[in-house]
Amino acid sequence: MSDGDLFGLYSQRILGLAAAIPHTDPIAAPGAQAQRRSPLCGSTVAVALTTQDGRIAAFSQTVRACALGQASAAIFGEAVIGCSRDQIATLCTELAAMLQGGPVPAPPFAGYAALAPAKDFPNRHASILLAPQATLEALDRT
Repeated sequence: MSDGDLFGLYSQRILGLAAAIPHTDPIAAPGAQAQRRSPLCGSTVAVALTTQDGRIAAFSQTVRACALGQASAAIFGEAVIGCSRDQIATLCTELAAMLQGGPVPAPPFAGYAALAPAKDFPNRHASILLAPQATLEALDRT
C-alpha cells in the first residue's frame, strides 16, 4: 500500500465522520453491553443499549479506533436507533460483502458508501465492522 493510496483512503469525508461520532454519552441502566476489538490494530468499540418492542431504543458507544473505525461508528450511530436485531445482522452481512467489493448496505445504512474505498485495504476491515458487530453481540444478550 502506497502513501498515496492511504491518503486517498483517509478522505476529508472520512475524517469528518471520525470527528463527529454520535451517541457517545453513557445511557442510564443499559439492558445489554458488549465490546469488540480488532486484533490486527487494537481498535475497540464498546456499546450499551436498551430495547423496546424488539428495537434499539437507546444506544451509547465508546470508540477507541482508527479513523476508519471511528467513521464507521459515526455512520452506524446515525442510523442505529429504532433498528431491530435482524436489521443489524443484515448490516453486518452487507457491510462485510461491501468490503469484499459488493454493493453498499441498504438504507438506513447507505452512508457506508463513504467507506467503500476501504475494500482495497483488508487490514482495515475488522475495524470498520466493530460497531455493528458489538451491537449485534449486545442485542443477543438482551
